[in-house]
Amino acid sequence: MTIAKGRPWGTPGALPDGGVVVHADIEARHVIEAARSAGRPLPVLGLLGGDLCRTLGGTGDEGRLRGEGGVTFPVDLGIVIADGHEYCFVAHLVARNRWWTRATLAMNCQWLGDWNVAPQGHPNDGVLDTFEVRLRRGERRQVRSRLPLGSHLPHPGIRARRAAEAHWSLDPATPLWLDGERLAGPPVRDLTVRAVPDAVTVVV
Repeated sequence: MTIAKGRPWGTPGALPDGGVVVHADIEARHVIEAARSAGRPLPVLGLLGGDLCRTLGGTGDEGRLRGEGGVTFPVDLGIVIADGHEYCFVAHLVARNRWWTRATLAMNCQWLGDWNVAPQGHPNDGVLDTFEVRLRRGERRQVRSRLPLGSHLPHPGIRARRAAEAHWSLDPATPLWLDGERLAGPPVRDLTVRAVPDAVTVVV
Protein backbone atom coordinates (compact mmCIF):
# COMPACT_ATOMS: atom_id res chain seq x y z
CA MET A 1 0.00 0.00 0.00
CA THR A 2 1.39 3.39 -0.96
CA ILE A 3 2.25 5.86 1.77
CA ALA A 4 -0.49 8.12 3.13
CA LYS A 5 -0.04 11.39 5.00
CA GLY A 6 0.43 10.77 8.71
CA ARG A 7 0.95 7.02 8.29
CA PRO A 8 4.27 5.49 9.40
CA TRP A 9 6.41 4.10 6.60
CA GLY A 10 9.18 1.56 6.78
CA THR A 11 9.73 -1.19 9.33
CA PRO A 12 12.82 -2.42 11.15
CA GLY A 13 14.25 -5.39 9.32
CA ALA A 14 17.54 -6.70 7.98
CA LEU A 15 18.24 -7.83 4.42
CA PRO A 16 16.87 -11.38 4.15
CA ASP A 17 18.67 -14.41 2.78
CA GLY A 18 18.53 -14.13 -0.99
CA GLY A 19 18.54 -10.33 -0.88
CA VAL A 20 20.86 -8.56 -3.31
CA VAL A 21 23.21 -5.74 -2.27
CA VAL A 22 23.60 -2.95 -4.83
CA HIS A 23 25.80 0.14 -4.75
CA ALA A 24 24.04 2.35 -7.31
CA ASP A 25 20.66 2.92 -8.91
CA ILE A 26 21.82 1.41 -12.19
CA GLU A 27 22.86 -1.80 -10.40
CA ALA A 28 19.39 -2.00 -8.88
CA ARG A 29 17.80 -1.53 -12.31
CA HIS A 30 19.93 -4.27 -13.85
CA VAL A 31 18.97 -6.73 -11.09
CA ILE A 32 15.28 -5.91 -11.54
CA GLU A 33 15.46 -6.08 -15.35
CA ALA A 34 17.13 -9.50 -15.14
CA ALA A 35 14.46 -10.84 -12.80
CA ARG A 36 11.65 -9.44 -14.94
CA SER A 37 13.14 -10.89 -18.12
CA ALA A 38 13.46 -14.32 -16.51
CA GLY A 39 9.97 -14.22 -15.01
CA ARG A 40 11.36 -14.47 -11.47
CA PRO A 41 10.08 -12.62 -8.38
CA LEU A 42 11.97 -9.40 -7.74
CA PRO A 43 14.55 -9.86 -4.97
CA VAL A 44 14.77 -7.62 -1.94
CA LEU A 45 17.48 -5.03 -2.60
CA GLY A 46 19.97 -3.77 -0.03
CA LEU A 47 20.90 -0.21 -1.03
CA LEU A 48 24.43 1.02 -0.33
CA GLY A 49 24.43 3.99 -2.70
CA GLY A 50 22.56 5.89 -5.38
CA ASP A 51 19.87 8.53 -5.44
CA LEU A 52 17.10 6.25 -4.20
CA CYS A 53 19.28 5.24 -1.26
CA ARG A 54 19.97 8.89 -0.44
CA THR A 55 16.28 9.77 -0.62
CA LEU A 56 15.55 6.98 1.88
CA GLY A 57 18.25 8.12 4.28
CA GLY A 58 20.64 5.26 3.56
CA THR A 59 24.13 5.44 5.06
CA GLY A 60 26.08 3.06 2.82
CA ASP A 61 26.79 0.83 5.81
CA GLU A 62 26.48 -2.83 4.79
CA GLY A 63 26.61 -3.91 8.43
CA ARG A 64 23.44 -1.93 9.05
CA LEU A 65 21.70 -3.70 6.17
CA ARG A 66 22.41 -7.07 7.73
CA GLY A 67 21.88 -6.09 11.37
CA GLU A 68 19.34 -4.60 13.72
CA GLY A 69 19.74 -1.11 12.25
CA GLY A 70 18.30 -2.02 8.86
CA VAL A 71 14.99 -0.51 7.76
CA THR A 72 12.80 -2.14 5.11
CA PHE A 73 10.70 -0.06 2.71
CA PRO A 74 8.24 -0.83 -0.08
CA VAL A 75 8.95 1.45 -3.06
CA ASP A 76 7.36 2.10 -6.43
CA LEU A 77 8.98 1.15 -9.73
CA GLY A 78 9.04 3.34 -12.82
CA ILE A 79 8.14 1.72 -16.15
CA VAL A 80 8.82 3.42 -19.48
CA ILE A 81 7.80 2.53 -23.02
CA ALA A 82 10.40 4.23 -25.21
CA ASP A 83 9.67 3.99 -28.95
CA GLY A 84 7.80 0.75 -28.32
CA HIS A 85 10.39 -0.89 -26.02
CA GLU A 86 9.77 -1.39 -22.30
CA TYR A 87 12.31 -0.67 -19.58
CA CYS A 88 12.19 0.05 -15.87
CA PHE A 89 13.89 2.56 -13.58
CA VAL A 90 14.16 2.77 -9.81
CA ALA A 91 15.20 6.40 -9.34
CA HIS A 92 14.79 8.58 -12.44
CA LEU A 93 14.35 8.91 -16.18
CA VAL A 94 15.99 11.80 -18.04
CA ALA A 95 15.66 12.68 -21.73
CA ARG A 96 17.73 15.78 -22.51
CA ASN A 97 19.95 17.67 -24.88
CA ARG A 98 23.61 18.21 -24.01
CA TRP A 99 23.00 21.70 -22.58
CA TRP A 100 20.02 20.77 -20.36
CA THR A 101 18.01 23.56 -22.01
CA ARG A 102 15.45 20.99 -23.18
CA ALA A 103 14.77 18.06 -20.88
CA THR A 104 12.02 15.72 -19.76
CA LEU A 105 12.32 14.02 -16.39
CA ALA A 106 10.34 11.48 -14.39
CA MET A 107 11.50 11.18 -10.79
CA ASN A 108 10.76 8.28 -8.45
CA CYS A 109 12.95 9.84 -5.78
CA GLN A 110 14.11 13.26 -4.65
CA TRP A 111 17.72 13.43 -5.86
CA LEU A 112 19.56 13.38 -9.19
CA GLY A 113 23.19 13.40 -8.15
CA ASP A 114 23.75 16.62 -6.22
CA TRP A 115 20.52 18.14 -7.50
CA ASN A 116 17.40 18.18 -5.34
CA VAL A 117 15.22 17.94 -8.44
CA ALA A 118 12.00 16.79 -6.78
CA PRO A 119 11.89 18.26 -3.25
CA GLN A 120 8.45 16.73 -2.65
CA GLY A 121 9.32 13.45 -4.37
CA HIS A 122 8.54 10.23 -2.50
CA PRO A 123 9.42 6.71 -3.68
CA ASN A 124 6.16 5.16 -2.42
CA ASP A 125 3.37 7.61 -3.21
CA GLY A 126 2.16 5.87 -6.37
CA VAL A 127 3.09 8.78 -8.66
CA LEU A 128 6.11 10.13 -10.51
CA ASP A 129 7.26 13.74 -10.24
CA THR A 130 7.59 14.87 -13.85
CA PHE A 131 9.30 17.94 -15.29
CA GLU A 132 9.33 19.45 -18.78
CA VAL A 133 12.24 21.87 -19.09
CA ARG A 134 12.43 24.54 -21.79
CA LEU A 135 15.11 27.06 -20.86
CA ARG A 136 16.91 29.82 -22.70
CA ARG A 137 20.69 29.56 -22.59
CA GLY A 138 20.88 32.50 -20.21
CA GLU A 139 18.52 30.84 -17.71
CA ARG A 140 20.50 27.63 -17.39
CA ARG A 141 23.15 28.89 -14.96
CA GLN A 142 20.58 30.38 -12.60
CA VAL A 143 18.50 27.19 -12.50
CA ARG A 144 21.56 24.97 -11.97
CA SER A 145 22.73 27.11 -9.05
CA ARG A 146 19.39 26.58 -7.29
CA LEU A 147 19.04 22.85 -7.91
CA PRO A 148 21.19 21.63 -4.96
CA LEU A 149 18.81 23.33 -2.52
CA GLY A 150 15.65 22.43 -4.41
CA SER A 151 14.78 26.10 -4.85
CA HIS A 152 14.57 26.03 -8.68
CA LEU A 153 10.76 25.92 -8.57
CA PRO A 154 8.56 27.60 -9.52
CA HIS A 155 10.11 28.66 -12.84
CA PRO A 156 8.33 29.70 -16.06
CA GLY A 157 10.58 27.40 -18.09
CA ILE A 158 9.88 24.30 -16.00
CA ARG A 159 6.51 22.58 -16.03
CA ALA A 160 6.20 20.33 -12.98
CA ARG A 161 3.40 17.91 -12.23
CA ARG A 162 2.82 14.67 -10.37
CA ALA A 163 1.11 11.81 -12.15
CA ALA A 164 0.75 8.04 -12.05
CA GLU A 165 1.22 8.01 -15.84
CA ALA A 166 2.48 10.50 -18.43
CA HIS A 167 3.24 10.61 -22.16
CA TRP A 168 5.54 12.79 -24.23
CA SER A 169 6.31 13.11 -27.93
CA LEU A 170 9.86 14.46 -28.24
CA ASP A 171 10.84 16.62 -31.19
CA PRO A 172 13.65 16.35 -32.01
CA ALA A 173 14.46 12.81 -30.88
CA THR A 174 16.36 12.98 -27.61
CA PRO A 175 18.95 10.80 -25.83
CA LEU A 176 17.51 8.90 -22.84
CA TRP A 177 19.09 8.06 -19.50
CA LEU A 178 17.63 5.55 -17.01
CA ASP A 179 19.05 5.66 -13.47
CA GLY A 180 22.09 7.51 -14.75
CA GLU A 181 22.91 5.19 -17.65
CA ARG A 182 22.38 6.30 -21.23
CA LEU A 183 20.11 3.92 -23.09
CA ALA A 184 21.90 2.19 -25.96
CA GLY A 185 20.68 2.88 -29.45
CA PRO A 186 19.36 6.01 -31.16
CA PRO A 187 17.64 8.93 -29.43
CA VAL A 188 13.95 8.39 -28.67
CA ARG A 189 10.82 10.22 -29.80
CA ASP A 190 7.94 8.64 -27.91
CA LEU A 191 7.86 8.13 -24.13
CA THR A 192 5.15 6.79 -21.86
CA VAL A 193 5.95 6.40 -18.16
CA ARG A 194 3.97 5.00 -15.26
CA ALA A 195 4.51 4.20 -11.61
CA VAL A 196 3.92 0.66 -10.32
CA PRO A 197 3.08 1.01 -6.62
CA ASP A 198 4.80 -1.19 -4.04
CA ALA A 199 6.68 -3.10 -6.74
CA VAL A 200 10.06 -3.38 -5.00
CA THR A 201 11.20 -3.98 -1.43
CA VAL A 202 14.46 -2.34 -0.35
CA VAL A 203 16.54 -2.20 2.83
CA VAL A 204 18.75 0.72 3.91
